[in-house]
Amino acid sequence: MGKASRRRKHGADQGSTEAARTRVEPAPFVSRPFEGLPNETDWVAMREILPAATASVSFAKGKAPEGAPSDVTVATVLPMAWPGLHRADGTVFFGTQSGSVSGDASRDLAGSLIAAATAEKGTPIASTPSATADSPRLQDLLDTGAPFEVTVHEGFDFWVGDSELDDDAKSSLERANESVIPTVKMDAAPSAYWCRIGERTHIRLVLPQDEDTATDALARLHAASESGLGGPTRLLGAFRACGLLVPVWDLEPEKTSADYEGPLGEFMERYAKAVAATDSLTADERRARSGLLSRQVTLR
Repeated sequence: MGKASRRRKHGADQGSTEAARTRVEPAPFVSRPFEGLPNETDWVAMREILPAATASVSFAKGKAPEGAPSDVTVATVLPMAWPGLHRADGTVFFGTQSGSVSGDASRDLAGSLIAAATAEKGTPIASTPSATADSPRLQDLLDTGAPFEVTVHEGFDFWVGDSELDDDAKSSLERANESVIPTVKMDAAPSAYWCRIGERTHIRLVLPQDEDTATDALARLHAASESGLGGPTRLLGAFRACGLLVPVWDLEPEKTSADYEGPLGEFMERYAKAVAATDSLTADERRARSGLLSRQVTLR
């Protein structure tokens, strides 16, 4: 090999080494992206099942970007499905349902939060860079000692606050509000939501245990005919969402959410006992488990 060839080979090897050093690792997959945040189940609810809801969060000490407000608003959906918005009045929003481009929704949402917090007032965030293994997570940025309390709204008027809208903006907001599924937060269980879809009503409940534990507990109850909420209600199945299980019940449509506070509280007592059970599933319970698994749907 001549000197020129050796120099070219050496240069190519050096370039490959530098590229390897600077290669960006993608964000790793995280099956429970909101684990470690206060009220993990409501983070999942806001990302997966709630139409119009908000919650307030705060940056941890020393984690707020320079010039950013310490408190920000988490929203289910923002206009045009924007990942974030720094409103003209200084309020910072980031949306949980703006999509995920990596295997870790927490990193994706942290990117939306930082982009919105550092943007100029009156600026929507149309897109954010893809998260990498070095990107911060919400758990790194937020005060995890503060409560996470969800407020369910009838529509998306929280998008604009006290701002005056022109006719086109008003029409757009009205169309968005017409699409909202009526939803009520239940008191009998954390992260339980009654909703009306057309002529039917349902309760969706985000369970805090991992999917396998929750499925086993539901199977025990289903085999014992104790998985319903009284009367002709029935457990339709469950969603798998962000590593947790979200069972869904079909209800009596003429009844309101208040009518199911008592039955839901009783179900939670039965469920707690089923979760605590340590004996192996019986044959009937295994069949019930197989049936539940066949009716599970993974969201996203």
